Amino acid sequence: MSTPFTQDEINTFVADWYKLLDVHASLESYKPLIADNFVLTVPEFTVEGWEGFKGWYERAIGLFFDEVHEVKSAEIAATEGDITQVKVVVRWEASRWIPPAATSDRIIMDAYQTWHLTRSAAGTPVFVKYIVDKAEYAEGSATL
Repeated sequence: MSTPFTQDEINTFVADWYKLLDVHASLESYKPLIADNFVLTVPEFTVEGWEGFKGWYERAIGLFFDEVHEVKSAEIAATEGDITQVKVVVRWEASRWIPPAATSDRIIMDAYQTWHLTRSAAGTPVFVKYIVDKAEYAEGSATL
């Protein structure tokens, strides 16, 4: 059994993850953060593994721009064996343009998420599961 995560480790991992998303980092930047058996579940679909993540990410950065993630909370909820469950609430804002619309629209929401993390061979956090449990849209926000 690996050493349990500290709240400081979680806070750093969460901040680093969202920074990568905000700047549309290279796909390879994510490889050390995702386990081989990774599962991503959003309200619209579920993807698995690196290829699933790759497809999701390429779609996301092709659709959304001017992204801003503001972490509202990230709390360790439970640890069972080598898996730590973290409850995350993030305010996500992004613009989107869907051709042939004359203008882009803005999505503003609080996303409630459950992350399942484990330690990599190097001892750093990696995602096993990333689940978006629900989204609460701000008044006037576009929706997905």
